[in-house]
Amino acid sequence: MNKADLIAKLAPKLNITQDEARIVLNSVLEVITEALVEDKNVRLVDFGTFEVKQRAERMGHNPKTGEKLKIEAKKIVTFKQGKALGEQFIVKPKQKSKAKKKA
Repeated sequence: MNKADLIAKLAPKLNITQDEARIVLNSVLEVITEALVEDKNVRLVDFGTFEVKQRAERMGHNPKTGEKLKIEAKKIVTFKQGKALGEQFIVKPKQKSKAKKKA
């Protein structure tokens, strides 16, 4: 699913036009992005948490040449799913039939 798909699904749920849904979605994404740029975590209860983490500087290598190179430290954004979202993906085992087999 891409941004256009989200807008198409969001518009009828909110009873608004796709242009209005685009504005809403862009605004939400802008607010989330601004918070992350300011090193703030974004917690959406039951959905998940976007968290800014610092990756340490490390040594790596070019897989084509084998040449060693320094990979600079950088910030990354991680996402940890919330409990309610995670529960949507739990596969429950099928219960065994209690019917007796005929001999």
